[in-house]
Amino acid sequence: MIERAIAATTHGRYLVEAPSTGGPWPLLVGFHGYGEAAEAQLERLRSTAESDRWLVVAVQGLHRFYRGRTRDVVANWMTKQDRELAIADNLAYVAGVADAVSRDWKADGRVVFAGFSQGVAMAFRAAVAAKADGVIALGGDVPPELEQAALGRISAVLIARGTRDEWYGHETHESDVRRLRAAGAEVGAVEFDAAHDWTDEFSRTAGDFLRRWR
Repeated sequence: MIERAIAATTHGRYLVEAPSTGGPWPLLVGFHGYGEAAEAQLERLRSTAESDRWLVVAVQGLHRFYRGRTRDVVANWMTKQDRELAIADNLAYVAGVADAVSRDWKADGRVVFAGFSQGVAMAFRAAVAAKADGVIALGGDVPPELEQAALGRISAVLIARGTRDEWYGHETHESDVRRLRAAGAEVGAVEFDAAHDWTDEFSRTAGDFLRRWR
């Protein structure tokens, strides 16, 4: 058996919410977790106290499916199959979204990526590719393929976990913090009383992090 891969064109989906005040605005781009839709991450980003100052974008994973036996359409970012190709596809997709949003709305050039769970890896990969101002990461680890020089392209990171989170453990969190600090990023490391959830407490913490770009 011979296995090969071939490039194919598909369409992605993203949601945009612009502030009511006149722009230009900094760009806040979010990535949902496994088995979620873009609406879930948009709601999380809305919950930060600073969201009304940002052009908020929630990007949905390219790989859609129905949740269980329901008619709810959800998505994921990638699996272990053809991992490197999926990473390249996702990065090109996110870059295309950022270009489209910047063209159609008033973006001021500053960008922060925010990921939850499986979306954390996407946030870091996109941030490295875009030399982003910051990353907000909750409940997911820094991708192993990103080396110190690459992580050094990110200026500031808020990386957090719930103390009862079984998916993203304390030791992994501490290891990620060390990697980011060694790369020269300004790191805010947070553990709070929660499971694998984006809570109101974390929304306030994320809002405080975003406030530095006022």
